[in-house]
Amino acid sequence: MSKQDGAFLPFHEDERAAQTLAGQRAERAAIRPYLPDQHREFFELLRYLFTATIDGNGWPVASILWGPAGFLHSRESSTLQIDALPSANDPAACGFAAGNRVGLLGLDLSTRRRNRANGLVTAMDGKGLTVMIEQSFGNCAQYIQTRTPTDHVRLPLAVETLSTLDLAALRLIGTADTLFVASRSRDGVGQGGGLDVSHRGGRPGFVDVQEDALVVPDFRGNRFFNTLGNLLGDPRCGLLFIDFATGDLLQLQATATIDWTVGARLPAGTQRSLRLRIEQGWRRRGALPFDWTFGAYAPTTLATGLWRS
Repeated sequence: MSKQDGAFLPFHEDERAAQTLAGQRAERAAIRPYLPDQHREFFELLRYLFTATIDGNGWPVASILWGPAGFLHSRESSTLQIDALPSANDPAACGFAAGNRVGLLGLDLSTRRRNRANGLVTAMDGKGLTVMIEQSFGNCAQYIQTRTPTDHVRLPLAVETLSTLDLAALRLIGTADTLFVASRSRDGVGQGGGLDVSHRGGRPGFVDVQEDALVVPDFRGNRFFNTLGNLLGDPRCGLLFIDFATGDLLQLQATATIDWTVGARLPAGTQRSLRLRIEQGWRRRGALPFDWTFGAYAPTTLATGLWRS
């Protein structure tokens, strides 16, 4: 497909299956195999980038890269250059390698603007990596709380490996209004497959802890069902929670089950939910070199409810 013909990429079959199960079929979407000029200009403004990679066992890992404005740039519409590398103790680090697929989410939390760009790592050196773009599309601004970052140099501590959620993890999850989910399509899904990282948001505590699992309400969205489609085919996923006050990162891996019904306890506005059984996790204290000034909850967030006892 050429850039001039105006055609868009199709949804893969598991995304279409998820749309059918949800009763919200999206006939088409502006998913392109290249970066439009508007997206190229947007990425160059960013100070951070949310990522999805796979570990040595094929599990998705959600993470974040950062750098000065301009660390992301695109000399041509088919590629995105990332002048940053993951920290050595990032559990996602092994997935950043030439020949591997990667999911990318550009999100400016200060403006709620976001664009996705998924593709293949074609080159990597000591300074960064080049991604050949396979899918590029915009997302709406729903459920994004505004925050403005300022630089804050921190001394990262040694990574902590978690086999279960400890009190610090439960405290972060219980107050979080933002979550990132990394997923992958199953092998053989064909065109439109690969890795993906998506944003989830809600009122503080919108992610509920139930025994060994997290339950995440799924509110009305763009009807693409990229994440849920991937999870239908491969239920493994990666999660990223950010402590915006301390710069701590909590990265988890989980097995997902989708509940297409709406239970009585779920927050108002929920259309379905994800039950995420935690398999393992990591805490990286002081990893993110920003302080954040909170702005406001998204109007769509304020329209959702709280968990009912």
